[in-house]
Amino acid sequence: MDYPPPRTDRFWRSPESIALLVLSVAGGFFLFTEHRAHLLGALPYLILLACPLMHVFMHHGHHHGQAGQAPSRREPNREADDGTPR
Repeated sequence: MDYPPPRTDRFWRSPESIALLVLSVAGGFFLFTEHRAHLLGALPYLILLACPLMHVFMHHGHHHGQAGQAPSRREPNREADDGTPR
């Protein structure tokens, strides 16, 4: 069974994609200029919302409260089994 050859042209270099990009930038500019007061008014709340979200998503590697999951990176115990220092 013969398959058609793969397309070698890229989407982002086509005239349609350039027109879509220009319209998206122009639409974004007008959307920002018309709604600037609403967007900038919500900025302090977005910063406050970012704090707990960063805490949740950036502590994923610490394994808080999950005993036995990952070895700790603390210094090894420097005392012998009988409690005397080595």
